Amino acid sequence: MSKEYAVIPIFIPHKGCPFDCIYCNQKNISGQKEEVTEEMMISTIESHLNTIDGDSYVEIAFYGGSFTGIEKNEQFKFLEIAGRYIRDGHVKGIRLSTRPDYINKNILDYLREFGVSTIELGVQSLDDEILRKSCRGHNVKSVYDASNLIKDYGFTLGLQTMLGLPGDTVEKALYTANKITDIKPNILRIYPTLVIRGTYLEKMYNKGVYTPPSLNETVELCAKLLSMYRENGINVIRIGLQPTENIKVGGDVIAGPFHPAIRQLVESRIARNKIDELIKKMHLSSKNSIKICTSRERISDVVGQKRENISYFKSKYGYNKVTVREHGGACEIYDIKY
Repeated sequence: MSKEYAVIPIFIPHKGCPFDCIYCNQKNISGQKEEVTEEMMISTIESHLNTIDGDSYVEIAFYGGSFTGIEKNEQFKFLEIAGRYIRDGHVKGIRLSTRPDYINKNILDYLREFGVSTIELGVQSLDDEILRKSCRGHNVKSVYDASNLIKDYGFTLGLQTMLGLPGDTVEKALYTANKITDIKPNILRIYPTLVIRGTYLEKMYNKGVYTPPSLNETVELCAKLLSMYRENGINVIRIGLQPTENIKVGGDVIAGPFHPAIRQLVESRIARNKIDELIKKMHLSSKNSIKICTSRERISDVVGQKRENISYFKSKYGYNKVTVREHGGACEIYDIKY
């Protein structure tokens, strides 16, 4: 049986980054306004360790800023604190996020010495025009260079991407996804762009020069991307920002495809699309009703939130009844096995 995986998050809002990306307000996104002190970090780690099963694989994770851009002495201070917990056996590794242009051999040398195991790069897009319009301050080449170095050093590589930035299109998002499959990161995050209070993107939105994609468009695109990444063995560990007291409609989210359970919407859309294909392939569109047999863990995806997939199939094909059942002895009599 595989061990449970646990992450202890340490948020370092906007530390180490001189750029103001148009979508970024890390203090609002993380919900943390104050600087991290040694005492705060130790308190956070101890608090999490008290709730984590002793057999879990635990990483301390530095989020919220470009960690390797922080003043080096401060990096060493944070890494040394985390390293104490590695040495005493409570923590197995350190995870951090940074920018592609803040990675080089010297940096990777000392990160490895301190016990860093996972490095996530804020990539956002592999289209130079989108990076320029978003004021990222780096180009696509730096993404490839940093990714290759990180893999050569033996770190676990994570990439973070965004959808719906100014200049982005479905075609460009699919292009970025294809290029990411070439890089072959170990883990990936997909963040649909949200208009966050206090960002330049909010000003663009208010002026009418930026319109975010709808939730439905975003879910459909994410379903395509998630399917593509799965086919290429890339583990997508998150879709969408973690909902917080600030990150919600009516909070700091001004506009954009926000949903507190967007991953579930995406999984449900994948199920709907595949079942749609099977209905056409098996010539079931003219039937009065349909039965779908699936595994227990897929039932909620097949049904959809608020039974939206059931309603979709009834509306599209005119079915009087759509039945979803768990795999069982009578599964062979069902119209569709998914």
